[in-house]
Amino acid sequence: MPLRSHTLIKRRTFVDVTKSDREREELLSWLNAKRQHVLAQLDGLSDEQLRRPVLPSGWSCLGLVRHLTLSDERFWFQVVIAGGPLDFWPEGDAADWVVDDDEPVADVLRAYREAIATSNAITAERRLEEPPASPGQAPGRFPDVRSVLVHVLVETATHAGHLDAVRELLDGHQHLVLD
Repeated sequence: MPLRSHTLIKRRTFVDVTKSDREREELLSWLNAKRQHVLAQLDGLSDEQLRRPVLPSGWSCLGLVRHLTLSDERFWFQVVIAGGPLDFWPEGDAADWVVDDDEPVADVLRAYREAIATSNAITAERRLEEPPASPGQAPGRFPDVRSVLVHVLVETATHAGHLDAVRELLDGHQHLVLD
């Protein structure tokens, strides 16, 4: 029997699996590029620079990485898509942006990398058309894995842009110079 690239999903809707897989891999590729951009913007900064708030809102580069770890990676992938518990969220306003002074930089970065690996594994196991396991946890309307993935891509790209500006204010480094 020939290999079929279509799968039957609820209500007898046929989905081109090959196309869906390619789209998922392309979205993940873009998301991984933005994640790498975030990490690259931190290279060469001192511990003090990583922890220093630069903008009036008061967040630091390291705080942004903590936020990306908890909010963008763990919440959206582990809780919303996979249906895991929301037992990791810190208490307090904007607590997902807080990094204690005694917490090593390497631990914050490692947690982000580990959350990315888990997010990618969760995404690899699902079709873009699948509904999230815990859609009620998510604010707004996220009917499928695709909408969550696009949301996290936009959020990560936005925060990568924030880091571009903060990095330039910290030490003059410019990610992209247009002449």
